[in-house]
Amino acid sequence: MQLHTSEPHASHKRDFSVDRRLLLLSALAVPIGALGTLAAWLLLTLIRLFTNLFFFQSLSVADRSPADHTLGAWVIAVPVLGGIVVGLMARYGSEKIRGHGIPEAIEAILFGKSRLSPKVALLKPLSSGIAIGSGGPFGAEGPIIMTGGAIGSLLAQFIHLSAGERKALLVAGATAGMTAVFGTPVAAVLLGVELLLFEWRPRSLLPVMLACSVAGFTRPLLLGAGPLFPLQTPTPDGLALISCVVAGLLSGLLSAALSRALYAVEDAFHRLPVHWMWWPALGGLAIGIGGWLQPRALGVGYDVIGDLLHHRLLLGAALALLAAKAVMWVIALGSGTSGGVLAPLLMMGAGLGTALGGVMPGGDLLLWPLVCMAAVLAGVLGAPLTAATFAFGLTHDANALLPLLLACAASHGLSVMLMKRSILTEKIARRGRHIYREYGVDPHERTHVDEVMTREVQTIPASSTLADAQHRWFGPAQRHRAFPVVDDAGTLLGMLDRRTLQDALQARTACAPLAQLYAAMPAAAAVARSHETCRAVAQRLASTGLERLPVVADLVSRRLIGVVSRSGLVKPAHAQFEEEGRREALIRF
Repeated sequence: MQLHTSEPHASHKRDFSVDRRLLLLSALAVPIGALGTLAAWLLLTLIRLFTNLFFFQSLSVADRSPADHTLGAWVIAVPVLGGIVVGLMARYGSEKIRGHGIPEAIEAILFGKSRLSPKVALLKPLSSGIAIGSGGPFGAEGPIIMTGGAIGSLLAQFIHLSAGERKALLVAGATAGMTAVFGTPVAAVLLGVELLLFEWRPRSLLPVMLACSVAGFTRPLLLGAGPLFPLQTPTPDGLALISCVVAGLLSGLLSAALSRALYAVEDAFHRLPVHWMWWPALGGLAIGIGGWLQPRALGVGYDVIGDLLHHRLLLGAALALLAAKAVMWVIALGSGTSGGVLAPLLMMGAGLGTALGGVMPGGDLLLWPLVCMAAVLAGVLGAPLTAATFAFGLTHDANALLPLLLACAASHGLSVMLMKRSILTEKIARRGRHIYREYGVDPHERTHVDEVMTREVQTIPASSTLADAQHRWFGPAQRHRAFPVVDDAGTLLGMLDRRTLQDALQARTACAPLAQLYAAMPAAAAVARSHETCRAVAQRLASTGLERLPVVADLVSRRLIGVVSRSGLVKPAHAQFEEEGRREALIRF
């Protein structure tokens, strides 16, 4: 039976799937952004508090560097004590406070339905304040991502939201916290896109952008305004093209080396015959020894990053400091303590740029520490856009944007060739959960039902009897598992399958017309519209367990215009295979 109908015009199809709940999520993102700023201020205050307590034995929140301590060799014991406290908190509080925060946030998003507990919101900043305040060579970004994410997740859990909607608010809180710590709202949004959201939808992107904007505007009220490391380099010349590629490739090699070293150390800790609760204390011993030899390697090290970017350190002193920082960071993070990765990576990348600055042609001496610190970040995280924009946000150096983009591209390209996973996803993979980070537009999203549905539909007239239906449509020559039942006007009454028919034959006489059967049944809800996406219909088929769905002109008239089947939904995937798998030269000489 050929069905001729007037289908909805293209104007019925939208570029984005949007509903009114977007307004609710956007409204919730505003207080989440403000709370993210407050959480960042609290975390940084805790770090200063514990730094003064551990290194200067004073109850103060003054901003002091642990390198100025007067403890002598006793400084070795300070990170050990901090590691013991963090280990106890993880053992008897929440194990989720271990690590650098971003993998835990990813795992909660993809495998935990974006649910984080109040314990994490309280213990993560406290444990990170203790770990960093006792000399840990970490940054505040990982902890604030976990803490801000917990704030967004907890607020979402008080409201009836789906897991996807909770994810949007979790990421909004995480990126708002990062914005407040570093003053880089655009980079924080890109970090959400490249590392946390795993989608590009208004439902998730707009709340994240709003939260980061609010955090950016409220940051000066608590944490000060302006870039963290203001810098201005001259416009690079043409020779910088080659230098940027070389710097990016070397940064990619350093990224791979740091990632492999970190997980080699973590494997070594797993082989130790002691409970993991004591591992942070052992990591603290390495921190203490390194901090005794190189005091400026203790703590976050923002002052060291600023000195490297402005070339204030002699090459020998810079390399010795960075070697100590790298060893301390790898061992401490491998021990499972609490702390972030961005600030140490920035420092080590800037150190590589300092070493290369004297030999790189085509750019100012100050350019290469900035370029390499971004490129190392791009290689380790697998997030080149975030890294390039982050470096710009930290310095506001517009002249460096092009070199940053090129070096980050080179580093990212080499890193994905050398490493199966990033430093973030490797941790999750070791727990038996693999994450595939490539994503694009689902072919089922961009294909609509009217492109794959069958218009030549075999229907069953509602006037047919049960016996006639069993003989003609469900006999030996049965073609489909289910058939649409329509009246004389072509109105859909429902879908008839063998099971429904058998139940009807047991309850009614064989000569009863199908119209009686559907008069006693509620109108079938499982239908499709021609302008719906194949993804929406595929989800409906999966939820109902059906093989075929009738396609109706509208939900009021229920006039049948076609049928879409599971086999028809394979067509978009075949089209994608043609795009990706078929290689051909279209122009021949």
